[in-house]
Amino acid sequence: MNRLSRHPATGRAHPAVLVLLTAAAVAAGIAIFWMRAPALRIVEIPMLEHDDMPVAIAPAPDGSVWFSIDFANAIGHLRGGKIERVTKHGKNVDALGLAVDAQGNAWYADAPAAAILKVTPAHEVTATSLGTPIARLGRMAAAPDGAVWFAESTTYSVTRLRDGELKRFEIESERGGPFGVAVAQDGTAWATLQSANALLRIGTDGTMETLEIPTRGAGPSDIAVAADGTVWFLEFRTNRIGRYAAGQFSEVAIPEGIGALSGLTIAPDGSAWFGAMRGAALGHVEGGKVTMHKLPRDDAKPFSVAADAQGRIWYADIRGYIGRVESGR
Repeated sequence: MNRLSRHPATGRAHPAVLVLLTAAAVAAGIAIFWMRAPALRIVEIPMLEHDDMPVAIAPAPDGSVWFSIDFANAIGHLRGGKIERVTKHGKNVDALGLAVDAQGNAWYADAPAAAILKVTPAHEVTATSLGTPIARLGRMAAAPDGAVWFAESTTYSVTRLRDGELKRFEIESERGGPFGVAVAQDGTAWATLQSANALLRIGTDGTMETLEIPTRGAGPSDIAVAADGTVWFLEFRTNRIGRYAAGQFSEVAIPEGIGALSGLTIAPDGSAWFGAMRGAALGHVEGGKVTMHKLPRDDAKPFSVAADAQGRIWYADIRGYIGRVESGR
């Protein structure tokens, strides 16, 4: 099970963030570039409330964007250029899990309520109880079949919610510590097991396989799967981006002075984007190169990153902004 640590920006406790260590060498065959040019066209939208802290972010098929707000009794919805707050019962704590399905419904892992919330585009809210007295929840992902998957450390499981029914895929070792979750186009679910230093693969037939990351103490956090099945993941402790493809692991280190990696997404062109809270930057991995792009504000802390169908990159900045990269080029 994950142990609570302190949020690197706020000092507040949540299970997502591990102790940061500096990375070392660059993986073979990968080049790293720190770039301010060509400048990305970035639009930032401030929160309605001064204290609002956007944490997770997920674009919808209709072009709108949903985001969670830590320590608030609402979920955010950006549409038509305006932010709307959808009120829910109780305050959010560790607002890490958020996903949007093909119908545009937002799903939110509500740890204090020990429930999964569904919010329709019309802002109707329903809840599915997890049936546990307490809940410690990580990231969430929507699957092609309409299911949503989420990390449930309380029960040492990666859990699927489909048609109102919960199915828990329990991790044998209590060192599992699931946090990141992603679903491939073929329905295969992937998760990161932080304290076990491993990836978990759950096949469409329910078969589970644990893949140990070669680098010790990597601290895997966020995870994403490309259309070709390549699995990307963040190594929080070693400050690297991990990749698993064709049965092989590889890594790329991040430049010195950049760190606290958080948030990972795959753009429609197959390239990977991630956030760097230490360094106020977004990272882009494409064609064997890593490019770091500084954000407009030096105090920016992009905690979550997501790509929409048009290739725009969105990020949730816990300093109180939603950001949009108009073009990844």
